[in-house]
Amino acid sequence: MTARLLLIDDDARLSSMVRDYLGQAGFEVTAAGSLAEGRELLAAHTYDALILDLMLPDGDGLDLCRALRADPRTRQLPLLMLTARGEPLDRIVGLELGADDYLTKPFEPRELLARVKALLRRASPHAAGDDVMRFGRLEIDLGARVARLDGKVCDLTGHQFDLLVVLAQSPGRVLSRDQIMDALKGHPLEAFDRSIDVHISRIRSVIEDDPKMPRRVLTVRGAGYVFARKQDADQDARAPAA
Repeated sequence: MTARLLLIDDDARLSSMVRDYLGQAGFEVTAAGSLAEGRELLAAHTYDALILDLMLPDGDGLDLCRALRADPRTRQLPLLMLTARGEPLDRIVGLELGADDYLTKPFEPRELLARVKALLRRASPHAAGDDVMRFGRLEIDLGARVARLDGKVCDLTGHQFDLLVVLAQSPGRVLSRDQIMDALKGHPLEAFDRSIDVHISRIRSVIEDDPKMPRRVLTVRGAGYVFARKQDADQDARAPAA
């Protein structure tokens, strides 16, 4: 089945290039030149992924990103930010609001294609069907692609869910940022890119009783992150020594 993409960007020349290039790669691309038009299309149609420019004539793309993540219908829609803002803070804000990835303008069409494919690959259902991973009060439902704490669904984006799965599939094993990115089959980790840290912080905010004193996803200083083998049952669970 052909994947349907929505591109929201006011640069008509760039939109035409992206539509043609991704179209040749087998995607069906719809382009919108404003936030208002993009919102109308999202309300009327279903898309497999969204490519969103942050600087638009009628508003900030971050506002739309925030709204999409607050709506159950679009909470897990794979979202790639396009931004001319190169500062790390701008990227971090977008990731904190729920974007799954970002690409700084100008960019190579081949890189955009690779990022889109990676987003869709991460969003595809796991082969495990209805398998559920259980860790005390936390369960990770691979078939439904949701995590639940005490039976309540955790508010995670698709990318954050997959990141949690990567960690949970190797309990007790320290994973570096590079290993995590490789497991997610995303783009290579850029120097000083803290996007993994941003997503981990978001995951902790919904699965930890006290995000400032995590007991499930632990930091091993200078090495990476580890998903605790024992959580609720063992009050002395700690990360391995750095």
